[in-house]
Amino acid sequence: MSRKVKKRVSSLSYSLNKFYRKLSTLKPSAIILSAIAIAITIFLFGGGLYSIIMKPLPSVYYGGRFIFLYPRLSEQFITDSMVAMILYSLGIIGLVIIYQSTKYAYKPRQAYMMFLVGVVLLLIAYVFLETAIWMKLG
Repeated sequence: MSRKVKKRVSSLSYSLNKFYRKLSTLKPSAIILSAIAIAITIFLFGGGLYSIIMKPLPSVYYGGRFIFLYPRLSEQFITDSMVAMILYSLGIIGLVIIYQSTKYAYKPRQAYMMFLVGVVLLLIAYVFLETAIWMKLG
């Protein structure tokens, strides 16, 4: 820390000084950083940034029914983003469960069941994402 910053910090009150020192020496765990990175990635891949910037409609009532997925690839509804984010999350959860199943080598039945649940979640996410894209393409 430079002298200028140290001098400024030392002139703060004790509680603010204590808070500043605690904040500057904070070391978050790898799991928390990984979870934050995965959440940001899912948000970006799901089209969250587009939804914030363009402010699209949530869905449309057309022809006597609600349309939740925009029929073209060029634009999207907010529900498009939500569906994509949920399905990406299911896929990531499936991958994490598959990874966790490798830690139960001494309990083969539990490892196998966890592996199957992870594969099922991953396949559900993949199939529904492909179906959503197919519906958008016509």
